[in-house]
Amino acid sequence: MNQRDFVIVGAGPAGLSAAHELSKRGHDCLVLEQDGQVGGLSKTVNHRGYRCDIGGHRFFTKAKEVQQLWQEVLPEDFLTRPRLSRIYYRGRFFDYPLRPFSALVGLGPITGARIMGSFAYRHLFPRRPEDNFETWVSNRFGEVLYSIFFKTYTEKVWGIPGSQISADWAAQRIRNLSLGRAVLNALGIGGGGKVASLIEEFQYPRHGPGQMYEAMADQAQRRGASIQLHHEVTRVNHSAGKVVSAVAGSAGGEVEYPVGNLISSMPLTELVFRLSPQAPSEVVAAARSLRYRSILTVNLVLRQEHVVPDTWVYLHAPEVQAGRIQLYKNWSPEMVPDAAMNTVGFEYFVWEGDSMWNRPDDQLREMAMADLRSLGLGDPAVVEDCFVVRYAKAYPVYDLTYQGPLKAIRDYLGRFSNVVCVGRYGQFRYNNMDHSIMTALLGVRRLLGESVDPWAVNADAEYLEEKSSNTGS
Repeated sequence: MNQRDFVIVGAGPAGLSAAHELSKRGHDCLVLEQDGQVGGLSKTVNHRGYRCDIGGHRFFTKAKEVQQLWQEVLPEDFLTRPRLSRIYYRGRFFDYPLRPFSALVGLGPITGARIMGSFAYRHLFPRRPEDNFETWVSNRFGEVLYSIFFKTYTEKVWGIPGSQISADWAAQRIRNLSLGRAVLNALGIGGGGKVASLIEEFQYPRHGPGQMYEAMADQAQRRGASIQLHHEVTRVNHSAGKVVSAVAGSAGGEVEYPVGNLISSMPLTELVFRLSPQAPSEVVAAARSLRYRSILTVNLVLRQEHVVPDTWVYLHAPEVQAGRIQLYKNWSPEMVPDAAMNTVGFEYFVWEGDSMWNRPDDQLREMAMADLRSLGLGDPAVVEDCFVVRYAKAYPVYDLTYQGPLKAIRDYLGRFSNVVCVGRYGQFRYNNMDHSIMTALLGVRRLLGESVDPWAVNADAEYLEEKSSNTGS
């Protein structure tokens, strides 16, 4: 088989953006995707006309290049949607991102006093070292607010205590809020600083994020790119500091594809495991120490026109097992085929292969209906249908030791002159969708000879969604 100039592993946002860019530049490229559908975690699943996301994906970016790419790919079906997501706790809804003063008032005077006392104490006597999520948050909000608005949901997502999650997670994903500043501003005696607010609206494809990546795949193919679904890369052969071929298995057997350059968006750990000859033992051990958290979504179809106005709700309620719910109809009315119907996606965060991951769909349906009843969002009697979506390795786990193994893997893979790793999974980084796309665009440029580094995207570990006079958002 002839050598392909570029072989791309994975047809998620990063892999498809690389294929789109390469095909625009006239380069030959082949995309190998193990799933039967493009989009990766950003695909849209269609069940009898009811569409669902896996996790929910807003289209917002400060990167003009990414915004231009989205508009180029999907110029007419990009909706502007209002942003509303809240926290559910003790039968009440609280603003998200957390507005500390509002939360203080909403929880009542006794709890409010405990929150302020805990905040004042920790402000005077911060815990050190500040190396884990629990300590990072407690130092800024106090232990009481941490236990109410951070602990339950975070531990549902990651499956480990907050004290075992790296502070990097907090620095990257929690806004730079200050409880003290929020209270002072609310009382009109702040020092002029304001608590930043997130964007109030975002763009979203009419038929879900998968519509974007299906269109991107179609356009790349029309320009000559080849996209092979149901093709899982099982081996990556290398020699003399270069990858020379990729072997992919499909229903027709294994095929070896000679490689000019490799763009990998497959899980970083899997890339290490599939190298041949095998990576050094210390690099393999590093890969084995890194973990990905998985997600399964139980989607209930309801004979109910309205549920809540939110796009999604974080469930900081220990009495339910779900960590979050998605209201797809609020993302776009066209996510449901009948305006009198609704869908609610109950998200459960799991380890791939654990007891919940393997639970039969009918049992998962009963669990989601129990959560629906407990939350008071609907009567299980109006549940007309249910479909379950499982997605493995959705979230890279930032535990207390992940940085060392990640560096060891990066250092080793950096020896290959014709390989770049891109995307959330390929870089083992909890990137937003736009950040993942930027890693791919920079990865293409790097392989084409430009002096750019795809690992530098989002290196400042900020969650960049604030309103800004520089972006007009």
